[in-house]
Amino acid sequence: MKKKEKHSVELWRPKQRPAVKYEPWQNLTLMRLEADTRTQLASKKHRLEHSLSVASMAEHLAIIYDVDPFLARAAGYLHDWDKVVPTQELIRRAQRFGIDLGVPLESVEPLLHGMVAARELPERYPHLPSEVWHAIACHTSAAEDMSPLDMVLFVADGIEPLRRASEGIQQTRDLVGRVSLEDLFWNAFVGGLVYVLEGGRYLYPRAIDIYNSLALDRSKTKSLGERRA
Repeated sequence: MKKKEKHSVELWRPKQRPAVKYEPWQNLTLMRLEADTRTQLASKKHRLEHSLSVASMAEHLAIIYDVDPFLARAAGYLHDWDKVVPTQELIRRAQRFGIDLGVPLESVEPLLHGMVAARELPERYPHLPSEVWHAIACHTSAAEDMSPLDMVLFVADGIEPLRRASEGIQQTRDLVGRVSLEDLFWNAFVGGLVYVLEGGRYLYPRAIDIYNSLALDRSKTKSLGERRA
């Protein structure tokens, strides 16, 4: 039997761009976030590598799409903070925060880690703005009101270099820098839904509402653009 390849092997590298020049306080903050992430996720090497890779990818996308790279990298470090929390404990925390997704939380447990972290971490990092927490809260479920930062983190989580490429993931990677951020996010979001459906997995019911809301907004924007043309 062949040995399974190590997850740490990079399978894809985006085109490199110049390093970001941050303010001293931003560099110190990012150093702290990286160190804290390394400590928090030390027991899950795969998850730690993923989080560091998402932070780098989010920064990369932010530069391309004129989004704050500092906030993108910060959100990338922290987005999977609660992935080390046992399932039942994560559900208890979600209940304590009053998170209600309209279905038993056990059925949507994979979506909870970002929502819980977005409510826990502001006290630990009060200097980070609410935009970071919103991006973390919706980085797996998406939302009707996706900001540019939200979209950057969502896409970065799906296409970071350590994630093995499916047809949908590679398609999104190929679109980076060639289409608008809105179109890039749409491709990643729809690709995620297709992945869930094709795999016969449970689909979070509100995902349909989110899809319909985003699709309607896109059709309105396209129609407006055609009238102006």
